[in-house]
Amino acid sequence: MRQDRRIVLAAGLLSLTLGAGALAQKRPRVIRVSARRFVFTPNRIALKKGEPVTFELKTEDIFMGFSVPDFGVRSDIVPGKTMHLSLTPDKAGTFTFLCDVFCGDGHEGMSGQLVVT
Repeated sequence: MRQDRRIVLAAGLLSLTLGAGALAQKRPRVIRVSARRFVFTPNRIALKKGEPVTFELKTEDIFMGFSVPDFGVRSDIVPGKTMHLSLTPDKAGTFTFLCDVFCGDGHEGMSGQLVVT
């Protein structure tokens, strides 16, 4: 009987530990980015290495894209909708984000910087 109590107690402690770990996980920081021909606002975003973020991407303009090639993430940006893109930077440096859907003359210059420290 005593052995059964120890097993139940150990299982309960393990459950509490795992539950506390789930609560301790970082909630992503939300970064709102608006896109319009041919600019992102903001066009420079500061991040911390290992900090999870979610980009909320919006445009009222035309269909566009948001790509961060150095981290292998991208999203469409659909007029009138909020698109979500998650990223947890795993390296420090300055990285380019850009529109990867042709949106007209000036598209080639539609970019910004992520600065990860």
